[in-house]
Amino acid sequence: MRTTKRWGAAVAAGLAAGLLLSACASESGADEAETTASEGGSGELTPVKLQLQWLTQAQFAGYYSALDQGYYEDEGLDVEIIPSGGDIVPQDALAAGEVDYAIAWVPKVLGSIEQGANITDVAQIFERSATLQVSFKDKGITSAADLAGKKVGSWGYGNEWELFAGLNKAGVTDFELVTQAFDMLGLLNGDIDAAQAMTYNEYAQLLETVNPDTGELYTADDFNVIDWNEEGTAMLQDAIWADTARLESDTDYQDTTVKFIKASIKGWVYARDNAQEAADIVTAAGSTLGTSHQLWMTNEVNKLIWPSTTGGIGLVDEDAWANTVALALDTHNETGASIITQEPPESAYSTEYVKKALAELTEEGVDVVGADWAPIDVTLNEGGN
Repeated sequence: MRTTKRWGAAVAAGLAAGLLLSACASESGADEAETTASEGGSGELTPVKLQLQWLTQAQFAGYYSALDQGYYEDEGLDVEIIPSGGDIVPQDALAAGEVDYAIAWVPKVLGSIEQGANITDVAQIFERSATLQVSFKDKGITSAADLAGKKVGSWGYGNEWELFAGLNKAGVTDFELVTQAFDMLGLLNGDIDAAQAMTYNEYAQLLETVNPDTGELYTADDFNVIDWNEEGTAMLQDAIWADTARLESDTDYQDTTVKFIKASIKGWVYARDNAQEAADIVTAAGSTLGTSHQLWMTNEVNKLIWPSTTGGIGLVDEDAWANTVALALDTHNETGASIITQEPPESAYSTEYVKKALAELTEEGVDVVGADWAPIDVTLNEGGN
């Protein structure tokens, strides 16, 4: 591996936006903290704080849909959704008792657990990874092995582990790691040969961009993608995390956890069956992404969930969990470090609460598997508008 470049301005801009959002969320949380509502008390709602791992966008469409459609309220919950933006580590906020639940990627949290965070994956919402490494067709990069000698983009912040798992597996050590902004400008400008992208966000940014050689939008035919699901180095991503100690000692929190998961799953079912409406809900909640981009994101996120192969959304695929743990132990980054150095505790995940939620939903006639679901066709417009 050789030198590292940084794209600091764009990252700083993203963090500044996150700080503004989190500041607003903190003020809202402070106001809510003044309420004394408790479950079962005079019909009042139980206040719940959910910490996201990024800005308001359709990556979290299920939670925003559950809030908009009144599913949380139906379960007796008053849910506040708190966006992030890089300045907040969701699992740390949860471990510190600042929020009740958090959304975060499994490998990132495994590292936090080893460092002392006492939290549990109570619902594994995303079954599949959305991380890609994208390059222009003429670079001939179709697998991790082809990254040898190339300028390889990575966001860092714990998002790089699937990339390094792929590089490790392919035996690639000679490459230039470029710290990439949360956009695709480095790739488009030729400063990066293969850029990191999420299927639901940065990849769409490419397809919303005009190709200067043709005057038309780029198409998928202009690019090659490395999909870590296909390379065998995908790791589990978005999950709902809860406080382990509270789960062990607080029966009210146990009940609230079931209710929160149940309502959240209903929100994801709504987003599955009403993609455009869910995208509009997220836009109304404050997302600044364009209309077509937001619908693209909703559709791509649905692909990560539906159809469920585990018997119901939120259940942990034990093989996928074991693979994530193995990769977390064995993968080494540019410094030689791994995510974890020992197996996580049994409390790192639990299916107890999601099973109860799924049983209630199934009894109510809610389709929690989505066996017949199919993605919709989304036409991206320039700039995602």
